[in-house]
Amino acid sequence: MTVLQIFDVEHGNCALLTCTNSMRMLIDCGHNTSMGWYPGNHLRGLNVSYLDMLVVTNYDQDHLSGFPNLADCVSIGNIVRNTSVAPNAIRGLKSDDGNISPAMDRFVNTVSYQFEPPGAVPALQFPGVEWTAHRNAYPAFTDENNLSLALSLRIGAVTLLFPGDLETAGWRYLLRTDQSFVNVAKHTTVLIASHHGRTNGICPELFDEYGCRPELVIISDDCHQYDTQATTSYYGTKASGIKGFRGRGDRRVLTTRDDGSITIKWGSTGCSVE
Repeated sequence: MTVLQIFDVEHGNCALLTCTNSMRMLIDCGHNTSMGWYPGNHLRGLNVSYLDMLVVTNYDQDHLSGFPNLADCVSIGNIVRNTSVAPNAIRGLKSDDGNISPAMDRFVNTVSYQFEPPGAVPALQFPGVEWTAHRNAYPAFTDENNLSLALSLRIGAVTLLFPGDLETAGWRYLLRTDQSFVNVAKHTTVLIASHHGRTNGICPELFDEYGCRPELVIISDDCHQYDTQATTSYYGTKASGIKGFRGRGDRRVLTTRDDGSITIKWGSTGCSVE
């Protein structure tokens, strides 16, 4: 069985894909302060000592806050990120004087030893999973949100899209310049809302011009902190919905703030969302 868990990490992101052969991909590594939940501790509790791949979709604290714990608990085989941004440039994105959070500092120091030429992506294969990564290049954009790495996972008949924190301008540029990303958008079944569901992560053209018609939108976010989080109704108009979520009826939009951690499973009878 292949399982994707989208964890409740408040206003952040962390998801774990576990394949049938126990290969694992972690998508971002945020943590939950109020619950004391950390991704490294979670993996260690599963007796996992090696993570095949960490995908970093955004160079921001809420996507990387659990990185020190992760690196202390497991060995990380591959780190996939927007390599058009050199490690020293990440510091510049985050701070004028180079002072960044301890988690970001640990991450930058780690990838400084793993720097790859722009565009380089490890050719690691996960059984039953087709994955692709798409990004705008630095310095065409000089803000971390629009330099997000958009990750697509195709598992069976389901295509999931994790766009990081892309804002409207970044969406538009990527859709204009990357035809393979347009194809991903057209076939997306589950959309993880950009920027934790905030309005600046919405790109109307994604739906209205490029044909994105998801069955489900998932928002990874904390309690309602920002007026710009009030996008559930909008996304609900763009999704066709799934039936019988947790035995409580049909849903078009799920949020970790209301629904907690969300699990998607692929087995012999198809795909289920729990």
